[in-house]
Amino acid sequence: MEIVSIPEGSLIMGSPENELERSSTENPQHQVTVPQFFMGKYPVTQAQWQAVASLPEVDREIDPDPSRFTGENRPVESVSWYDAVEFCNRLSQHTGKKYRLPSEAEWEYACRAGTTTPFHFGATITSELANYRANEVYGAGLKGRCRQETTPVGSFKVANAFGLYDMHGNVWEWCLDDWHSNYEGAPTNGSPWLNKNDNFSQNQEYPLLRGGSWINDPDFCRSASRNDSTRGNCLSNIGFRVVCAVGRIPQ
Repeated sequence: MEIVSIPEGSLIMGSPENELERSSTENPQHQVTVPQFFMGKYPVTQAQWQAVASLPEVDREIDPDPSRFTGENRPVESVSWYDAVEFCNRLSQHTGKKYRLPSEAEWEYACRAGTTTPFHFGATITSELANYRANEVYGAGLKGRCRQETTPVGSFKVANAFGLYDMHGNVWEWCLDDWHSNYEGAPTNGSPWLNKNDNFSQNQEYPLLRGGSWINDPDFCRSASRNDSTRGNCLSNIGFRVVCAVGRIPQ
């Protein structure tokens, strides 16, 4: 698993009022300062999932081969939020380092990598840059190839300024936070916004998905776009990537 160091910094989280196809859930824009952390260079792959699924159980069983579109280097999908948390817990127990899902603020900060445009690569999106429903267009973009399945991670060879791949499209990515319909009262320190401090394996609040997927229209792939889901959702367009607490880069 390749891990990228994400430097400490600030961002204006949310979307400006003039951003095309924005949602009211992206209001109000607010400044967030995010401490340094480490993040997966790619979404978790099926090979990585299978390796961790073979480790001792922490809170729950997980299917070692859940994905609809199979391939060692494709992102794992059809995994619930609970499954993703169990993956992080097993990996943490095995390595002695703390792995978890990203907070929503960490995810957007990492995705933007200093940019303020709808996508980290600019004002629009094309099927040469990402995997999404490319028979729909965003802004001045053009229709392109609609693949209708996941693609191996890093296929487009387009990293953002932090060195992260597949932040737009391919698979939705689970975040740690509980869903809130807007940013009124949101944390400004990069921490996850949780309604309760319950055991994560038993949390019943709605969580967050970020980044859009192979089946989504391009507006869902924007850096600011956010969506809620049920924690038990296991769909072929949902995966995740991991975060590791600041410290020595895991080997």
